[in-house]
Amino acid sequence: MSDSKTFALKGNICYSLDQTRLAVMEQAYVICENGLCAGVYQELPGRFQGIPCTDAGDSLIIPGLTDLHLHAPQYSFRGMNMDLELLDWLNTVTFPEEARYADLDYAGQAYRIFAEDLKKSPATRACIFGTLHVEATELLMDLIEETGIKAYIGKVNMDRNGSPKLQEESPRISVDATLRWLSDISGKYQNVKPILTPRFIPSCSDELMSELSSIQKSFRLPVQSHLSENPGETAWVQELCPYSAFYGDAYDHFGLFGGEGCPTIMAHCVYSSDEEIALMKKRGVYVAHCPQSNTNLSSGIAPVRQFLEQGLSVGLGTDIAGGHSLSMLRAIADAVQVSKLRWRLLDSSKKALTFAEAFYMATMGGGSFFGKAGSFLNGFSFDALILDDRRFPHPQELTVRERLERLVYLDDGHCLTGKYVAGRKIF
Repeated sequence: MSDSKTFALKGNICYSLDQTRLAVMEQAYVICENGLCAGVYQELPGRFQGIPCTDAGDSLIIPGLTDLHLHAPQYSFRGMNMDLELLDWLNTVTFPEEARYADLDYAGQAYRIFAEDLKKSPATRACIFGTLHVEATELLMDLIEETGIKAYIGKVNMDRNGSPKLQEESPRISVDATLRWLSDISGKYQNVKPILTPRFIPSCSDELMSELSSIQKSFRLPVQSHLSENPGETAWVQELCPYSAFYGDAYDHFGLFGGEGCPTIMAHCVYSSDEEIALMKKRGVYVAHCPQSNTNLSSGIAPVRQFLEQGLSVGLGTDIAGGHSLSMLRAIADAVQVSKLRWRLLDSSKKALTFAEAFYMATMGGGSFFGKAGSFLNGFSFDALILDDRRFPHPQELTVRERLERLVYLDDGHCLTGKYVAGRKIF
C-alpha cells in the first residue's frame, strides 16, 4: 500500500449525488487531497496542476462499497447447506463451525483466507461479526487492519440457545470477556474499530442485554445485530421476551436499538411491522439489506421500498455465509432483482428498486454509517474502485452508465484493478 497525500485518478467516473441521482463524467479527474475527495473535474484546476495522476484509461471509477453485514467465521462454508432455513442452518452448520474458532490455529487459517479475499473484493468498508472467542476476534482485527480496509468488528455475545461448544456459560462470563477484549484492543488500530455484537435476541439473556447496555454507554460503542429475519425466529423472540411489543422493542427495552449515542445496524428486517419500522426511523437504526442471504435461507424479501419512502438509512450486506458471494457488486444486482419479485408477487403498490437506488445503498447509504463515505462529493473519504470491463466486449455503443450497470450484473470478480481507502492505495 502507498500513501500520496494529493493525487488524481482519471477515467469514467460514476457516483451518487443522492438516493436517486447518479453523476457520470467521462474522462474526468477525481482528486484526493489528504485522504478526502477534493472534487471531480473535466479538467484539472490550476492548483492541482502537476499532482500525481493515475490514468485508468477507459475504465470505470466508482466510490468504494460498504458491506454493512457479514460474518467472517462463516466464510469457510459459503455456498454450502443452502437448502436449510435460518434456525436449522444455525444449529446444523453455523454453530459447529464457529465453535472451531476456539482453536487459534484454525482461526488463523480461516481468517487469513477471509482477509485476503476481502482485500481483493470491491468492499472498502465493512461491519463484521467475529465469534464469541476473544483471541480469535483479536486475530481477525489484526488481519483486517493489515488490509487497509476500514471496518467495525465485533466479538459476539451469546449466553443462551447456542450449542454446548458455542455458548458463553453465563452473562457475567460474556461481559467479562467483552471487557477484556475492549481492554486488549484499546488504541491498537487505525483502520479497525470495535462494535458491540449481541448475536440476536434468542442468543442473549435479558441479564446479558442489560449488562451490554451498560458497556455500550460506558464505551460509546456502535451496535450490530439481527432483526426480523425469519418468521420462526420472530415468533421465538415473542416467546422469549413477552414484555416486548415486537422484535425491535426487545432491543429497545435495553437501549440497544439506536438513539442518541448508540448508532445501530440491524440486518435483514424482512418481517418488520409498521410499528417496528416507525421505531427504527425514530431511533435512526440502519437497515442492512441482505438480499442474497434472504433468498438462500428462504427468509423472504425485505420491504426496502417502504424503508426508503419512510426515510430510513439503508445499506447492503453480503451476509456471508447466508449469502454466498463476497462481492458487493453482486449485492447491488441482487437487491434490484428481489425487489422486482416483491413488487410482482407481494405488493404491486411498491415499485421495484432502480439501479441508481441500489447503487446508492451500496455506496452512500451504507457508507454513511462510517461518516462521509461512499461518494466523490467534496469532503467525503477518498474510497475508490477502478473497474475494467474490457473482458465483456460489446458491438454497440454504450454510455458509461450503461457500462456500469452491465458490469454490476456481469462482474466475475476479475474486473477490479484498483482500490483506494481513505486515500491509501490498497492495490
